[in-house]
Amino acid sequence: MVSLIWGLLIIIGILYSFLTKNSGLVNDEILKSSAQALDMFLNMAPLIILWMGLMKIAEKSGLLEKIAFKFSFILSRLFPSIPAGHEALGLIASNIIVNMAGLGSAATPFGLKAMEKLQELNSDKKTASEAMITFLVLNTSGVTIIPTSIISLRALYGSKNPSEIIITALLSTICASFAGLLFDYFIRRKNR
Repeated sequence: MVSLIWGLLIIIGILYSFLTKNSGLVNDEILKSSAQALDMFLNMAPLIILWMGLMKIAEKSGLLEKIAFKFSFILSRLFPSIPAGHEALGLIASNIIVNMAGLGSAATPFGLKAMEKLQELNSDKKTASEAMITFLVLNTSGVTIIPTSIISLRALYGSKNPSEIIITALLSTICASFAGLLFDYFIRRKNR
């Protein structure tokens, strides 16, 4: 549905540019925005690659597993339907940890694997389980300690202090996570 909406907006914009005889502007913007996107990618890629490499080392060395074990007390409270020691809890913890480093793209594989494991536990395969919904809320609103992508974008665009966003990002993501989990809790209680 979103693809359809974007497609319609693009078509409407192109048609409007032809009707107003500004089709040259569309071509200029396409070329300029493509060059900007490539430039942004080339400037951000090294940082993302570095962090993803560090996360891979942490995963292979067992560090993520050890941290996930530390999170198991909290996660068992958030996900009571997942049996203790289940692989899904470790994947969820890994996803949360990587998201805390501000690396959503590096957290995606953990999130996808966690959802697969949660689907295996799901009794009704056509609807999302409570654990799947809670994980989605937590993943979407996840606490970010180091907003790596935002810091690199701020540095790319000439910010004098790109890391000044850290405290604001931390507070806002804590509030978003708390509000999302609280809302999820009340909805679950209401539906029971």
